[in-house]
Amino acid sequence: MEVKIGVQHAGRELVLESTDSAEAVERAVAEALSSPAGVLSLTDEKGRKVIIPADRLAYVEIGEPAVRRVGFGAV
Repeated sequence: MEVKIGVQHAGRELVLESTDSAEAVERAVAEALSSPAGVLSLTDEKGRKVIIPADRLAYVEIGEPAVRRVGFGAV
């Protein structure tokens, strides 16, 4: 599932493909925002970890699980 993260004072957003469910990502964001010195930590599908201070989060967009299609099927 694609997760887009906006960081304050950064010109670009972070985009990562996560193997976590939408509920798990939402829970991680809520936990990070609940504490004053919270940190959002997510792992992408290749095992790389992204760590962002919660006070720097501008937004988090959680996408639908992507189904990879192969071939020349109709869109």
